[in-house]
Amino acid sequence: MTRPPLHRRRPLTVLSLLLVVMAMALGPTPSSAAGANWWDPTARPAPDSRIDVTGEPFKGTNSQGEVRGFVDAHNHIMANEAFGGRLICGKPFSKTGVADALKDCPEHYPDGSLAIFDFITNGGDGKHDPDGWPTFRDWPAHDSLTHQQNYYAWVERAWRGGQRVLVNDLVTNGVICSVYPFKDRSCDEMTSIRLQAKLTYDMQDYIDAMYGGPGKGWFRIVTDSAQAREVAQQGKLAVVLGVETSEPFGCKQVLDIAQCDRADIDAGLDELYDLGVRSMFLCHKFDNALCGVRFDEGGLGTAINVGQFLSTGTFWQTEKCAGPQHDNPIGGAAAPGAEKELPAGVDVPSYDEDAQCNKRGLTDLGEYAVRGLMKRKMMLEIDHMGVKATGRALDIFEAESYPGVISSHSWMDLNWTERVYRLGGFIAQYMHGSEEFGAEAARTKALRDKYDVGYGYGTDMNGVGGWPAPRGADAPNPVEYPFRSTDGTAVLDRQTTGQRTWDINTDGAAHYGLVPDWIEDIRLVAGQGVVDDLFRGAESYLDTWGAAERHQAGANLAEGAPASASSSESSVFTSYAPGRAVDGDTDTRWASDWSDDQWLRVDLGSTRTVRRVTLDWERAYAKSYRVEVSTNGTDWQSVWSTTAGDGGLDTARFSGVPARYVRVHGLDRGTDWGYSLYEVGVHSS
Repeated sequence: MTRPPLHRRRPLTVLSLLLVVMAMALGPTPSSAAGANWWDPTARPAPDSRIDVTGEPFKGTNSQGEVRGFVDAHNHIMANEAFGGRLICGKPFSKTGVADALKDCPEHYPDGSLAIFDFITNGGDGKHDPDGWPTFRDWPAHDSLTHQQNYYAWVERAWRGGQRVLVNDLVTNGVICSVYPFKDRSCDEMTSIRLQAKLTYDMQDYIDAMYGGPGKGWFRIVTDSAQAREVAQQGKLAVVLGVETSEPFGCKQVLDIAQCDRADIDAGLDELYDLGVRSMFLCHKFDNALCGVRFDEGGLGTAINVGQFLSTGTFWQTEKCAGPQHDNPIGGAAAPGAEKELPAGVDVPSYDEDAQCNKRGLTDLGEYAVRGLMKRKMMLEIDHMGVKATGRALDIFEAESYPGVISSHSWMDLNWTERVYRLGGFIAQYMHGSEEFGAEAARTKALRDKYDVGYGYGTDMNGVGGWPAPRGADAPNPVEYPFRSTDGTAVLDRQTTGQRTWDINTDGAAHYGLVPDWIEDIRLVAGQGVVDDLFRGAESYLDTWGAAERHQAGANLAEGAPASASSSESSVFTSYAPGRAVDGDTDTRWASDWSDDQWLRVDLGSTRTVRRVTLDWERAYAKSYRVEVSTNGTDWQSVWSTTAGDGGLDTARFSGVPARYVRVHGLDRGTDWGYSLYEVGVHSS
C-alpha cells in the first residue's frame, strides 16, 4: 500500500500526515436475468451492479501450454476492515445486498463534514455526497482514497475482461488506527490480518452460492501454483493471499530493541501459511525489528519519520549508499503539523545529501524471517524495503538460487530489475496512467525480452494511493465503447452500477471494474506490445511461484569438512580457526592476519563436481579475490574472480568442474583488517 514516489502531496495537518503514513445468512435472491451460460450466476442478488460484458471468458492455455491472462500483483480487497475499520468506507460484498455494501461511513453523513481522511487526501473541505448506492454522485472516484473500489461485481468485470490472477494483500497499520478518531475494533495488526483472511474466504462462499454451491464460482482462493494454473485454465480467477503490514508477528522495534524473537517469527509464518498466505512484505513505512524501509519523500517522508519516532523512539538513520541503488530522497521538507507533536527539545534530524540510504538493513531476525519464507516456499515482496535490506535479501536468495522474489507496485530501486529477473522473480508496475505506464514498460522491455517474461500491474486499490486520472474525452485516441477484450472473446461497454455509468475517458480508473478499460487505454496510448506483455503476466507470476515451490536447498559440501588457512587471527577470548567458516554456525567466523595475500582451503574429502561457492563475509572483506579448485591440493585452477568485492554475501557461479579442494584466495583487502568469513558454502548445483 503506497502512493508511488512520482506523485506530489499537499501540506497536511499532524493527524493527516500521520494517517497518510500508511499511509449467507440471507443468501442471494434469484435473478430474472440469470442465463444458462456457465459464467452467468443463477442467483445473483437483485438489485445489484451490472457487469456490462458479453461473451464467454476464455479458457485453457495457448499453443505453448502457457496460461493466458493478466495478473494484478497488488490489491487490497478487504482494506475496509483495516486501520480500525472506518478508514475505507463500504464493503466488497454484503449478504444483505449492494445497498448495504456500497454505503459511506456513518460519520460522513449528511455531507461529508467529518470525512477527515477524505479532505486530508483529496484537498478542499472533504464535503461530498455520502450516498453510494444507487446514485454514486461523488464516489468511487480515481482520487477518492477512502471509498470502496473492490465491490465483488467490479472485480467480476475485471475477470471477465481477461484477468486470471489477483493477489489480495491483507493490509493494516497500527499507527494509522491509533491516531484515526473513528474506529470500531482493536488496532492489533495480526487480529486485522486474520479477519481479512476470513472475509476473503467468506467472499468466495458468497460468490459460490450465486453459482450453485461450493467450488462453482469464478472467485477461487488458491494455495499453490498448480491449483492456480488449473483455475486459470478453467477460465476463472485465481486469488492469492499476501500480507503487507508494518509489524508482522508483532515484530516492532522500540529504541532499536526487537519486540519479537525467532519463536514469534516461526509461529507467525506458520499461522499465515495455514491461513493460505503465500507472499508477504517484511517491513512497510516504519523500520521494524526485521528490516529498514525505503523512505517516503518530501513533507510526507518527514511526517512518517515523526510517526516512526513517536511509535518507536527512533528516527530514520542514513548512511552513504554503497552502490548505484538508493532509497528515496530524505530531508529538507518540513511537516510543521507533525513536528509540533515531538517532545520538547526533539527535532527531526538533518541528513547529509551524500548519505541517502537507510542505515538499517536486514537484521538478524529479518534474515531468519527471509530464510523462514524460503523454508515454507513462500515469496518475499521487496517493495518498501530499503536498498540495504533488499540487497542482503537478494544476496541470500542468490546464494540459495531461490526465485521467490516479487516487486509488485513500483516501489523498489529500478537498478535491481535485472537482478530480480535473473533469480526468476516477477515484477509488476503500479497502476499509473497509460502514458506513464507505457513509458516505464518501454524502459524495461529489453530485459523482459532477454529473460522471456511477461509483465504485471499492481492496482493497489483500497490502498490509499491514487489512480489514473481521466485523459479527457477530447484526448487523442480515447477509448471507444464498446471495445473487445485482449483475447477477442469479450465485448465491454461502459460499466453501470445503480444510476451511475463510468467512462474511463472522463472518470479515470474510479473502481476495479474499470481495469479492462484502463488496459484498453494503454493499448491505444502505449501500443499492443505492452498489452501483449501484460497478457503473459499470469504465466510469469505462476512460473515464479512454481519455481519457489519446487526449490530444493542444495547440499553444502563444505559444511563440517576439514579446513585450513594461510593464517588465523589470534585471540585469547575466542577462536578464529579455519573450521569456524564451515561449521554451519553464522555466529562464528574465520579471520586471517592483517595482510593481503591470504587464503582459506576446504577439503571435500573426495572429488566432486562444483558449480557454486557462497561466501558470507564479515566486515573485514576482500575487495579482490579468486575462487580456486584442485583435485590434488597442489595444482590450482582459478574458476571465478572479482576485483570489485563489497562484502556481504557473495555467490560465485561457474561451469561445473571436478574438485576435491576449494580455496578462497584473498588478494586485496577491502579494509585495514584481514579477511573474515562467517561461512563458506560449496555446492554442486
